[in-house]
Amino acid sequence: MSKLEKYPKYKDSGVEWIREVPEHWKITRLTNIGRFSSSGIDKHTKQNEPKVKIVNFTDIFSNTNYILDSSIKYMIVSTPEENRIKNLLNKGDLIFLPSSETYEDLGLSALVNETLDNTAFSYHVIRFQFKYNIDHSFRKYLTNNHSVLSHFIREGKGTTRKIIGRNVFRNAIVVLPPKQEQTKIANYLDKKTAQIDNAISLKEQMIERLKERRQIIINDAVTKGLDKNVKMKDSGVEWIGEIPESWEVEKGKRLFRQMKRPIRTEDDIITCFRDGEVTLRKNRRTDGFTNALKEHGYQGIRKGDLVIHNMDAFAGAIGVSDSDGKSTPVYSVCIPWDESSILPEYYAYYLRHLAIQGFILSLAKGIRERSTDFRFNDFGELLFPVPPKVTQHEIMQYVNTITNKTQQAILLYQRQIEKLKEYKATLIDSVVTGKVRIT
Repeated sequence: MSKLEKYPKYKDSGVEWIREVPEHWKITRLTNIGRFSSSGIDKHTKQNEPKVKIVNFTDIFSNTNYILDSSIKYMIVSTPEENRIKNLLNKGDLIFLPSSETYEDLGLSALVNETLDNTAFSYHVIRFQFKYNIDHSFRKYLTNNHSVLSHFIREGKGTTRKIIGRNVFRNAIVVLPPKQEQTKIANYLDKKTAQIDNAISLKEQMIERLKERRQIIINDAVTKGLDKNVKMKDSGVEWIGEIPESWEVEKGKRLFRQMKRPIRTEDDIITCFRDGEVTLRKNRRTDGFTNALKEHGYQGIRKGDLVIHNMDAFAGAIGVSDSDGKSTPVYSVCIPWDESSILPEYYAYYLRHLAIQGFILSLAKGIRERSTDFRFNDFGELLFPVPPKVTQHEIMQYVNTITNKTQQAILLYQRQIEKLKEYKATLIDSVVTGKVRIT
């Protein structure tokens, strides 16, 4: 981007966050080039009302292409015929996100990139219809740039959800090059952002491959051990298969007992996350959780306890606590009967192996979708491989080494992805606001 040219002459835009723009470009407000409208279409269906597809807020946020087309599977709802017709989308409309849980998505827009069959917009978003002939592809960059989005963020109100008022949208200031330059800019950005998005996608694929490879290695280690030449035997359990000859098989209730400790005044809340980390909630995040007014049934957790989230175990919410604290009764808190022969970390990994393989989900006794209600009684009746304690330690040391190496590689890719995203945002902003010239 540093090799791109500058325009011959600039003028002060009069807007602090836009600064100088090319002398022949126009500065205007959104309300001067189009109009905003909202719909009353909600997410419900009635048999006696016409069906219509709707663009919802989920179709806007994190939409890296900034476009809405027929490749998206839109929600189908119903609404009175008059309302359906009034809110049908047209090619070239912009759909804005007026509220969001995060500032990152606040004010984002997506372009209706083609004629969509029987598609309207929901009341969660707002539509902008252009009054003037502005290049079709340029429209998706008009406000999806740092200068405008940062303005939306500054004007956002609210705590749980951030909201932008309609007047903020109407009075948002945008930069308009002549039509010919709009087309040139859009073509350039379409090409460059596609290249950047492709590079990001490749790195995201590498991250997934690293995670898959790590899981294969871990699963093999916790189920078969580390010695590839050891003599094997049939465990007699279908989901375990063959195990090293020196290993035993035992029920969970013979290995662990469930604890019901009283809580202490100094105990903070511990959460068992789906990635297997069991830690004080404040160590990761506090938003999105609701604390009970009365801690009825809360139990104590101590560092080193094996913790199973009864409702989310199917998704891998199983691990060993790294802290002292307390939890709701929805957790099964377990300690070994014999610490000299049982390492909780090994069994946490083995249980997560069962979860990833879909075994825990197959037990499906849950009361909500994709939940197993996997309680201690269920855990207690399962059969587990029992390697010698020294082997459990060796496996865990190996697993931790693989995990650390993989995580370092993942972090490197994640940093590269963030850099690419930053470059993309800077490129769009610099080109759309005329800081650099496309020839």
